[in-house]
Amino acid sequence: MAILPCKAPGAVLTYNQMVVRRRKSDEALNQLFRALADGTRRDILARSLTETPSVSDLAARYEMSFAAVQKHVAVLERAGLIQKRANGREQLVSTNHARLKRAGELLEYFESIWRQRMAQLDDVLLRKGK
Repeated sequence: MAILPCKAPGAVLTYNQMVVRRRKSDEALNQLFRALADGTRRDILARSLTETPSVSDLAARYEMSFAAVQKHVAVLERAGLIQKRANGREQLVSTNHARLKRAGELLEYFESIWRQRMAQLDDVLLRKGK
């Protein structure tokens, strides 16, 4: 265990290193879901599912600067959800379907856990009601 200073005078925080250490795969998941947390990025991803827009085409669709759209595209690219490829002077955006499928599988897994927990809670409540 590590003891780290806290901002409050005389107080310390104790962390269990097993909890604080993050695996590389955990960080990749965090990056994936941070990318999906923004509505503009989800819309860019949805558009790239049915077409292969250029970053310029995308920028024309949003009420924000070209640089802001580029940043959204970069976040999606770092998360592995899209790829960019050059086509002359344009950068075309396409979806990485395997990565998107993986995100869907993870959400289904988490949903199954919560459904199981809700079923267990239902069982407990039914038993108490008898």
